[in-house]
Amino acid sequence: MSFSFSNSAMENLKNQINIVDVIGRTVPLKRAGSNYKGICPFHNEKTPSFVVSEQKQIFTCFGCGVSGDVIEYVKRYYNLEFSEAVDKLAGEYGITIEKKGGDENRKIYYQVNRMAAGFFYRAFTEQANKGYAYMKRRGISPATLKKFGIGYADEQWDSLYRYLLSQGVEKKIMVELGLVSEGKNGRCYDRFRNRVIFPIINTSGKVIGFGGRAIDPEDNPKYLNSPESKVFQKKNNLYGLNLSRQSVGKEGYIILVEGYMDVIALYQSGVENVAASLGTALTENQARLIKRYTRDVILSYDADSAGRAAALRGLEILKKEDCKVKVLHVTDGKDPDEYIKKNGKSAFMKLIDGALPYGDYRLAAIRTGFDLNKDEDKIDYIRKATREVLSQLSPVEQEIYTKKLSKELKIAESAIKMELLGNNDNTEKPHLGKQREEPQEAMPDISPVERTLLRIMLTEESYIQRLAAYPDILESEFARRMYQLFQEEYRQFHRLDLKKLLDGLSREDGDRLSEIMEHVIVGGNEEQVFADCIRTWKQGRLAKEEQRLITLLSMADEEDNQEKIRELTEQLMKIQRERKQNQ
Repeated sequence: MSFSFSNSAMENLKNQINIVDVIGRTVPLKRAGSNYKGICPFHNEKTPSFVVSEQKQIFTCFGCGVSGDVIEYVKRYYNLEFSEAVDKLAGEYGITIEKKGGDENRKIYYQVNRMAAGFFYRAFTEQANKGYAYMKRRGISPATLKKFGIGYADEQWDSLYRYLLSQGVEKKIMVELGLVSEGKNGRCYDRFRNRVIFPIINTSGKVIGFGGRAIDPEDNPKYLNSPESKVFQKKNNLYGLNLSRQSVGKEGYIILVEGYMDVIALYQSGVENVAASLGTALTENQARLIKRYTRDVILSYDADSAGRAAALRGLEILKKEDCKVKVLHVTDGKDPDEYIKKNGKSAFMKLIDGALPYGDYRLAAIRTGFDLNKDEDKIDYIRKATREVLSQLSPVEQEIYTKKLSKELKIAESAIKMELLGNNDNTEKPHLGKQREEPQEAMPDISPVERTLLRIMLTEESYIQRLAAYPDILESEFARRMYQLFQEEYRQFHRLDLKKLLDGLSREDGDRLSEIMEHVIVGGNEEQVFADCIRTWKQGRLAKEEQRLITLLSMADEEDNQEKIRELTEQLMKIQRERKQNQ
């Protein structure tokens, strides 16, 4: 029995699959310039004439003439029907595909978005307006404005709504695309008002959504995006990639920035291999999309705490997709937009040359707060570095960074390697709350204390503020990332909306958080469980301090450091007393 699939399902499927990976399982491929070559599996040949383009996601044999996309390849190679090939790929990659039925009007959605983009563009270019004046003040040239199709949404409540109605567009479609909103009284009003409009265009050249930048300081939010729709999923697209993909292929790497204006300013200054995520943390799907064009990525996020946190998240997502990642933060606390306008392309390219690779950036990030002139801090830093950074690297990378740490800290390489090998802590953890045992295997990097605390905060938001009194209690990257997200969400909306939180997370993070909600049970006893978590954490911290002091004592020379040994011994005895009192 044959099935038909929606266009969105096909786009989503091919968005998440790299044709080089699929074909590479059955045909040995070698890089040839920007493409890959191999012996054609569909006819007999000795000289490779079978070419796979990662950038275009197609294959072609110049010997027998066959060509197509990844679905066509699977269909031909395994002698399958189209629907069978789709099911095979979806099953292998764990992708859910929708059958055709609910989205036959997809072409109409694209047409309506294009009409809206034209409306905004005419409002921006045909008469004086605040949007054009704003972009001119930001130093963007008319040619660049035209290149990106920048538009303007006026201050009226229903300008776009009335225009689209006059063109025969149904109100239902406008609402579904998020171009207009419908009030309780049934009246409609434009979603974007008094904003500079950035059309979001996919790599196929279709307008899939819009971003709006507030012009007046009192208007909030500062940036407003189209909501998710059948043609717009933020997690699957990157702003500007429709224009920059050719340059990405030419330069061999992509620069990822945070905002629309960063993309536009860099592009205008001649740095054209640039794109931005769409108001969300970088997702796995976006990383896979990037990998179609290049595996070399430079993250250029803002230098503030939020930008650094985003860079750390992006590093991990891209590394999982086997990308080579570097991070640069522009100097003087400026974003890429401001920096390149002030200093020019050459200065920005020097920053790119000095971007830190994954290992260096991670080590620099965790070095904050340690005084490496003190033995105690040096030990703590080495332990943290081996646990959180070196343990995540390949054997070759571990060797390189072990040598770097050894040279920098004047510690023997063998000692660092032993610390690395001894990082597997199999100590049995206390039982906190009720946690089913089977999911624990999937998340070994999250302690029971962290799991329980995340669950409590999702149950009762007041614990978000209370946990701030214990800044070191969350140690895993995932737990710290979730806590920061909870804080930001609560600060803005004074509540946590789990569904909204999950929508903004990567698939892996969303699964982790859902698993915690399902399997960690506090049973209405939040206060007692919270106190137990704090007590357990304190005990663990005391145990670590005890071990640290024991290590320092073992390193001290008895003849030269008698006074130091006496101080450390007193500290050790004090810690041991505290452990007994808190049991």
